[in-house]
Amino acid sequence: MPLYQAIVLAVVQGLTEFLPVSSTAHLDLFPWLLGWRDPGLTFDVALHAGTLFAVLLYFWRMWVEMLSAAAGFSGAGNPKSENRRLFWYLVIGTIPAGLAGYKFERAAEKTLRQPMVVGAALILVALFMWAAERVSQRDETLGQVTLLDSIFVGVSQAVAVIPGVSRSGITMSTGLFRRMTRETSARFSFLLSTPIIAGAALKKLVEIRHEGLAPEMRLPFVVGIVVSSLVGYAVIAWFIRYLERRTFKPFIVYRLALGAAVLVVYIWTHGILKA
Repeated sequence: MPLYQAIVLAVVQGLTEFLPVSSTAHLDLFPWLLGWRDPGLTFDVALHAGTLFAVLLYFWRMWVEMLSAAAGFSGAGNPKSENRRLFWYLVIGTIPAGLAGYKFERAAEKTLRQPMVVGAALILVALFMWAAERVSQRDETLGQVTLLDSIFVGVSQAVAVIPGVSRSGITMSTGLFRRMTRETSARFSFLLSTPIIAGAALKKLVEIRHEGLAPEMRLPFVVGIVVSSLVGYAVIAWFIRYLERRTFKPFIVYRLALGAAVLVVYIWTHGILKA
């Protein structure tokens, strides 16, 4: 892989993993539109590891507090019961996506990675996000998240196994339907994504452990981790501040435009309209 491609794809991963626009869709579309070869499983590990480092680094203090509370320890200023409850809600919310990934991973990586599926998913979830913006009351903080909230958001995260859906897009929108504020929905979504991203990275790492890392992939691998981590961290920090005062509207418009463009290009290039 040329180094510039590694940098471009790492930037794309860092930007789109946490914004509600679907990282899978963009990582599929970029090589497709630019005529690049599939970066392969090894580089996929690097990208997942990079975004995992980003979300862990940003929320490290919260994870330490939740884990300490769950283990029965509490430090100064640590609301023990609230952190313990949030930790177990995240555990429960992770289960649906874990099961969906185990059951449908092969279909998601093969059958469903088609431009028509990606384009349709981009549009449908954009409409879901628009509906969430319209009807949500947005008055629930992170400390008020309930078990039912975690189940609903966790089930929606499972749907993100379909390319084009966007894990952050569908979970944050579901959070809005559950009365979370935009900032709360983003924080809960990012926390909930951490075990899934970690599991995906670990699984792919196990798959390539016997192959080793080819010498020509060592530099792109390292660059992929570093760049996606730095970009991902910056995106998380910016997006949470953004949602304190603004809406999902720009991302809804972007998804609609991108989804329509993907469908038009695919239909045109395959001569479907001519037929």
